[in-house]
Amino acid sequence: MSINNRKLTYSLAVNEAIKQMMEIDESVFVIGQGVESPWYVGNTCTGLIEEFGEERVIDTPVSENAITGSAVGAAIAGMKPIVVHPRVDFMLYAFDPIINQAANWYYMNGGRASVPLVIWPIVNRGGEQAAQHSQALHSLFAHIPGLKVIAPSTAYDVKGLLISAIKDPNPVVFIDDRWIYGQESNVPNEIYEIPFGKGTIRNEGNDITLVSFSYMAVEAQKATDELKNKGINVEFIDIRTIKPLDEDIILNSVKKTGKLVIADGSWRTGSFAAEIAAIVAQKAFKYLKAPIERVTLPDIPAPASSELEKAYYINSDNIIEAIKKVVNYK
Repeated sequence: MSINNRKLTYSLAVNEAIKQMMEIDESVFVIGQGVESPWYVGNTCTGLIEEFGEERVIDTPVSENAITGSAVGAAIAGMKPIVVHPRVDFMLYAFDPIINQAANWYYMNGGRASVPLVIWPIVNRGGEQAAQHSQALHSLFAHIPGLKVIAPSTAYDVKGLLISAIKDPNPVVFIDDRWIYGQESNVPNEIYEIPFGKGTIRNEGNDITLVSFSYMAVEAQKATDELKNKGINVEFIDIRTIKPLDEDIILNSVKKTGKLVIADGSWRTGSFAAEIAAIVAQKAFKYLKAPIERVTLPDIPAPASSELEKAYYINSDNIIEAIKKVVNYK
């Protein structure tokens, strides 16, 4: 890996990954609403249309099903589309081409045909956007056979994982979150890949295991740092990819600490936190010294009031409270 790193924000790391892959592979193109506008997709597509033109950076009308269906067809024909959905909520219109077609194509054709497609839904939250503009739906995609699901939290990870996604011969859902766009980390200039199914330990500890991903990993890191100053050593794992999931990194940590908290930025019922809890309960139950704790949103739609949002959305304080509860369990 080159030592020629520089600090990049998450959004600029996304931009660089797409740009570099478009430079080396003419079959890669971007399609979606707002890709012509720098601010609409948080600077992630800045400069792309100027460099690659309207044939490879296609700003579309508002028709999620048509956009995605066209991209699936292009992928089957040998192209490598990156489909931008600026709000994951309205990507629900595109579930037929994603779930019935893209996810099943490789299986239904006995491995003789595939759909090299990156599906890029962006999660929006806060700002009084209310229930129809604030949903995190990663658990839905993780449920579907044939879809890989990535959920990075740092600029370094998003570039490596997104490049891996663009190169993958089958559909990958890239869960993006606007709340991470300003996060900075060192990012190499060159093209590099991060393999799917490999989590990372952000902080080693012996007292408790904390598992998270995407924006909640940012809050989990804050909680980890604050608790370290209070004498609680958290082993914090950022899983980075939801599917495939790195089960071993979680199980090995729980076997060491005996205690587990999972922070998931979606609703509690049917959450991915519940999936992780089930895996640990099945495969590492005898190592647990306390009940597993999940930090999730309540099972209600997002409110439109800024004051209610403060109570609704979870942050490092909620994670700290859960960790203290589990650590002090008798």
